[in-house]
Amino acid sequence: MPHIPKLSVPLLCLLLAVTLSACSTGLNREARVPDEALRHVRFFLPDFNDDLPLESLIAALELNSSYLNRLDSNTVFHYGADTFTCGEVLESQKTLIEFLRGNPDPKRLNEYVRRHFRVYRATGRKGNDKVLFTGYFEPLYKGSLSPDEVFRYPLYGVPDDMVRIDLSLFKREFKGKRITARVKGKEVVPYYSRSQIESENVLIGRGLEIAWLKDPVDVAFLHIQGSGSLELPDGDTVTVGYAGANGRPYRSIGRYMFKNGLISREELSMQGIRKFLSENPDRVDEILNANPSYVFFRRLESRPLGSIGVVITPERTLALDARLFPKGALGFVCCEKPLLDNRGGIAGWEDFCRFVVNQDTGGAIKGAGRADLFWGSGPYAETAAGHLKHDGDLYILVGTK
Repeated sequence: MPHIPKLSVPLLCLLLAVTLSACSTGLNREARVPDEALRHVRFFLPDFNDDLPLESLIAALELNSSYLNRLDSNTVFHYGADTFTCGEVLESQKTLIEFLRGNPDPKRLNEYVRRHFRVYRATGRKGNDKVLFTGYFEPLYKGSLSPDEVFRYPLYGVPDDMVRIDLSLFKREFKGKRITARVKGKEVVPYYSRSQIESENVLIGRGLEIAWLKDPVDVAFLHIQGSGSLELPDGDTVTVGYAGANGRPYRSIGRYMFKNGLISREELSMQGIRKFLSENPDRVDEILNANPSYVFFRRLESRPLGSIGVVITPERTLALDARLFPKGALGFVCCEKPLLDNRGGIAGWEDFCRFVVNQDTGGAIKGAGRADLFWGSGPYAETAAGHLKHDGDLYILVGTK
């Protein structure tokens, strides 16, 4: 047995203090590359317990396999400063699926993950080592496949004059940079903003409409959620999903309303925003157009898809910044979820931890300190998605041999 030198109590305390300080100090700047977004964790690991039935995790991982199987097995994913091939990630998730099928108890699951997985912790946002969690859900709105006096507000498909330009083709230092634009005469200019599309009707008459809704606020909220279902007048339901965006920066309408004194911090939720807009219809255009980003849709034959092209799983799919976090990665989150009273209102919040899969992204999800959890559909999902804005911890895991 090798000789292990004894450490004095003061030295042990100093090492512990340094370790804890390193774990709890926020970034001095926002993470710009994967190396800055994730840090390998060797000590002070969480207990890997899960508040949901493991069947839903198995389902999410099996769907995830279809994404990983589409890639070359040598495709490289960046987990912080480390790299793993797609083949390695896929094999570790398949092994985990087989283990989960044995319905392990919490103790066995925790021991298995600690023994077989390398754990990385998200570094958080500037000055705060926690991750801000928000939520999204699959809304159901009244809609129509043809316009009339009731259904007047369109969902558009992707315009044929919108182009994506890879800037790295022009200069090497622009590697990974792309813009969305249109050609105007002999110039390349930014694609139309929300205000131009909705208020100036620049896309009218081009046959781009795929459906119509009753309320412009429903259209805006569908843009934010990225996908949803439409209940048609004949009772049928169709699903629509994200097909592209105009490339303009996402600006939170809630933040705009708060900064302009239109809504209090306590009212700053999806439900609070909708209530204000329904009571102040004269402010709707102003507030919605404060966000220049605009989303285009397509009809889906399946449930909503994430950005990696797989069906997203309620309470298991996570949306992260694709520049910083590996797509299709297994994750583990600890945050809070709402408890509802018998009238559907929020009675309180309780802690939860669960495994998730990074299968989506979003215009507002930028940096190492933001994550968006998909809650599914229905009243609870809408409440959770509309009110979740809590700090928590995010871990990314990959199996090791």
